Amino acid sequence: MMFDEQREDLYDRIMAMPDAPKLMQRLEHSLSEEKRRRRQFYNDITEADKAEFINGEVIMHSPVKKEHNDVSTRLFELLGPYVRRKKLGYLGYEKVMVSLTRNDYEPDICFFGTEKAAAFQEGQVLFPAPDLVVEVLSKKTEKYDRTIKFTDYAQHGVGEYWIIDPLKEFIEQYRLNDSGQYELVLKGRSGIVECTVIAGFDIPANSLFDEEAQLATMDVLHRK
Repeated sequence: MMFDEQREDLYDRIMAMPDAPKLMQRLEHSLSEEKRRRRQFYNDITEADKAEFINGEVIMHSPVKKEHNDVSTRLFELLGPYVRRKKLGYLGYEKVMVSLTRNDYEPDICFFGTEKAAAFQEGQVLFPAPDLVVEVLSKKTEKYDRTIKFTDYAQHGVGEYWIIDPLKEFIEQYRLNDSGQYELVLKGRSGIVECTVIAGFDIPANSLFDEEAQLATMDVLHRK
């Protein structure tokens, strides 16, 4: 597996360094300081904030543009009734804080299957790795959505990762393979997005970008 091979290569290079102990001490100090900043992040953020903690840095997000909101709302309106009616799990929208080993994210949309959702409690503010994550691109977030989040979600077993570009109007659908890496299974504005982690949730890609197509898709999903 690519990630395991990269870690093994890094380990071998560190162990070959004469000053490896000093390097490890420096790393332990940095990680300890990062944990302190992360605890402070939890104390400082409010329900009104759109913020994430990524590799030791607090990332504050600005309000979204109309096209971003249009796409995320269309998808949520398709997913929400379907998930609730079928009792498939728990759906999060924008303000659900996903807390992974090192980082904290607030995906635009995320889905947790029934097994994970059964453990959720009232008042909970930190959530485990979802089964599906959807990120809608913006200029500020794209560099994170395509790099650290892409790697982090895969390493934490998020079964599907969707990246949607609201300006160019296309979706990228990635599925986790047996090697623990994401494979691109669909990219574009046409075709059917077949979600494997939400049983029976298959939608035309253009229903994310066209209101009439969305309404027609809602009717199809309601009849399932």
